[in-house]
Amino acid sequence: MANASAGGTGLDRVLVLEVARVTEAAAIAAARLRGRGNEKAADKAAVDAMRRELARVSIKGRVVIGEGEMDEAPMLYIGEEVGTGEGPEVDIAVDPLEGTTICAKAMPNALAVLAISERGGLLHAPDMYMDKIAVGPGYPPGIVDLDRSPADNLKALAEAKGVPIGQITACILDRARHAELIKAVRGAGAAIRLIPDGDIAGVIWTTDPRETGIDIYMGSGGAPEGVLAAAALRCIGGQIQGRLLAANAEERDRAASMGITDINRKFLLEDMASSDVIFAATGVTDGSLLDGVHFHDSAAETETVVMRSLTRTVRRIRTTVQDVATRFPA
Repeated sequence: MANASAGGTGLDRVLVLEVARVTEAAAIAAARLRGRGNEKAADKAAVDAMRRELARVSIKGRVVIGEGEMDEAPMLYIGEEVGTGEGPEVDIAVDPLEGTTICAKAMPNALAVLAISERGGLLHAPDMYMDKIAVGPGYPPGIVDLDRSPADNLKALAEAKGVPIGQITACILDRARHAELIKAVRGAGAAIRLIPDGDIAGVIWTTDPRETGIDIYMGSGGAPEGVLAAAALRCIGGQIQGRLLAANAEERDRAASMGITDINRKFLLEDMASSDVIFAATGVTDGSLLDGVHFHDSAAETETVVMRSLTRTVRRIRTTVQDVATRFPA
């Protein structure tokens, strides 16, 4: 397998299918625990499966977005090296189970997610909140901005689309901290789709408003999820901005230890995901983006979306795994 080159040829295209296999394994493992009410067990199953599959991939991988620090997470922690140790040097961002709560409740839109880039291509974001705003492709640069009011952003977006604000729908996580944002968006005349979890999917929805009904993503969520969402947008187009929301001195120190010295910096898409990026997501539960895992006798059916920034390709892959208990043991 060729190395990710300095000449700009990017990642080996074989990795497109490899990362799909990784997210498929994590999704199948998590899907076995759908609706069981045990978030930790579902997350652990996804983490273990993803780690086993990554160990088979011919890369020298380094986890830059993971399940936490080494002393907090025994597997897929930030800084962990994964892969066979042979092949290109890459950075990896993982969310083995995006939407642990919605998986535990068997609600829509739980995903297994992974992004892989050339070394240095993904922001090393600490595990804290990030304020985010995102839209899909086709708009002038800077059409929305974190430094503007919700009303101004909605007005600018509506004008760019050539529609009244009343035809704009924003996706926002259903959290008490968003009470003022929700009030401002509705006050401006726009509609809102509140989601219980899963803001990576929420950002991706903005790329196809005709299909999803979502024009803009707004509000705060996890910074690691912001980087993964940026990786997806780099592949399929769109804009995202993020700003860390450090809750205390400990979080500011953590950000500084990861190279972020200006806690108030506004990160653009290119700051969060640069160079060649491959993004993969497999549905765990049925949702607007992907179908979830369906079990039939001894087989499992999955749906995965795989994107690559260098070629701007988007592949939807439906896979049937026979004898799934042997291939992906619990």
